[in-house]
Amino acid sequence: MTTTMKKEIVFFDVETAAAPSASDTDRRWHMLEFGAILVCPRRLVELSAYSTFIQPDDLSAVSGRFASSPSHAAAFAEAPSFEDVADDIFELLDGRVWAGHNIRRFDCHRVRDSFAAAGRPAPEPAGVVDSLAVLGRVFGRRAGDLKMATLATYFGIGKQTHRSLDDARMNLEVLKHCATVLLLESSLPGVLGGEDAGDGAVTRRRAANSITGNVFNRSRSTAPKPSTNTLQMAFARAAAPSTVTAVTTPASAAVQKVNGRSCKRDSTGKVVKATTTATPSAAPRARRPVTTTPFSMILRHSRAIVR
Repeated sequence: MTTTMKKEIVFFDVETAAAPSASDTDRRWHMLEFGAILVCPRRLVELSAYSTFIQPDDLSAVSGRFASSPSHAAAFAEAPSFEDVADDIFELLDGRVWAGHNIRRFDCHRVRDSFAAAGRPAPEPAGVVDSLAVLGRVFGRRAGDLKMATLATYFGIGKQTHRSLDDARMNLEVLKHCATVLLLESSLPGVLGGEDAGDGAVTRRRAANSITGNVFNRSRSTAPKPSTNTLQMAFARAAAPSTVTAVTTPASAAVQKVNGRSCKRDSTGKVVKATTTATPSAAPRARRPVTTTPFSMILRHSRAIVR
């Protein structure tokens, strides 16, 4: 069967017997109620709703919360069987994105089992959005155990009734509230997403950020501070704006004129001793023009000192 994709999202919930009936030789679950709403994926508004009680093959499978109410007990006695509403449920579910709380583990299986028991092909989803898995991944445990009743209490949107249509509508409202909180936190992560977010609850995202922050702070505190070494001093001297003219002397140390004054420097360039100016009567000493020490020589010499 070819499934035609439909644009609406269907939020649905099923209520079943608390456990397989002891008189049921097949030991299967009985679907007692089905409720769904069609939601516009762009505006997240409810477009239509559907809800029905379903009469099980064995009325003893009706759970206590339904059988305890006289009106509910009468409703189940007159409720249609699953075969009677299978076409309506198929039309709602087939080809649409399925959404619900914990539907991957429970509700989807109950729907398929019910269609299989009726000897009919089961509807196929275009996609599945399980709000329990989504919230556990992106919202964290700030709301406790992430059950629908806990989430409803956390956001103050009422008490869960455990009725299919009410739970489907509550599921949509919970997702809206969670999305709003996450949107606000992402817009101001340093303020709304700080340590006080979620009433002090530790979320997965906050725990990861805390670990990352500790590593970052530790690496900053133990990082060595930069110090001035011989190579840096050589670069500073080479970049000095003073004019230096080197002359040859019989001594091992070089005699240079810095800003018109004579001085002696050792192999590292440090001033050792100022030379005396020659007297006018002394014979002029022959000088051989020497070019300024190349920067490459200073760099090579500095590297040798560092080693």
